[in-house]
Amino acid sequence: MSKISMTPGALLMLAMLTACSTAPRSTSLLENTRQQYQMAQNNPRIAQLAPLEMRQADDAMVLANSAAIKNESSEEIDKLAYLASKKIDIANEAAKQKNAENTIANAGRERDEMRLNQRTQEVSQEKNRADQAAYSAQVAQANTLNAQQKVTALSAELADIKAKNTDRGIVITLGDLLFGTNDARLNPDGMHELQKLAAVLQAHQQQTLSIEGHTDSTGGAAYNLRLSERRANAVSSALQLMGVQKTRMTMHGYGEEFPLMDNHTAENRQMNRRVEIILSDDAGHIVNR
Repeated sequence: MSKISMTPGALLMLAMLTACSTAPRSTSLLENTRQQYQMAQNNPRIAQLAPLEMRQADDAMVLANSAAIKNESSEEIDKLAYLASKKIDIANEAAKQKNAENTIANAGRERDEMRLNQRTQEVSQEKNRADQAAYSAQVAQANTLNAQQKVTALSAELADIKAKNTDRGIVITLGDLLFGTNDARLNPDGMHELQKLAAVLQAHQQQTLSIEGHTDSTGGAAYNLRLSERRANAVSSALQLMGVQKTRMTMHGYGEEFPLMDNHTAENRQMNRRVEIILSDDAGHIVNR
């Protein structure tokens, strides 16, 4: 039976992956670099003609995978993955150049080597420009994908309280039934819903909140505005008691200004009586009304 040989770096990486009890972080750039590294390992010419460069690529790959296993930041992982990719490129180029040198040594060495060096420099310059453009595109794509994945994951965690993804961000709506009639006090059901939200917010400290109170058009506009403000403040106070910092929250009362439905029926008016909690993106940005 044939035996499968592995480089010291690959063995170390395997040991680290085996020892890791949690799923390692990854990025698109790291995954692409791993594929590039595997292709280099499968090419016997690289190991034969560029052993030193391949060992350096192996060491760089271990560092990138170690950062992923340790769940370091995506920026740090991408930086190390990019360095590993460049080391692999160097090993590839070194193997190609060595192979070319071996070939031209048998016929017109000096003349052909001069031409090869000139072409290698041109290719290197072109490749550097292409690599820089590709790296910028990969990082931008990875950042976009990472942001989308975070929003999807956060929405899943908030599924129990019927969070929705909107143009303004993730929105949680507390309906009128969670408050006392014409009152800003949260009833037990309302407090239970907020406890679910507070638990998620403790795990996502980067999110800020805009808490916005709304009413129907029944009664005076001034009364409705005050009621919407009191309900928004009541939600903020309850979240603070549950461990959410006040500095993460802003409160607004809009009264009857932004109804979801017309106020012609009791059912529609009940839908308009609500408090909306809008979660920011990771940078703390919330789209204003």
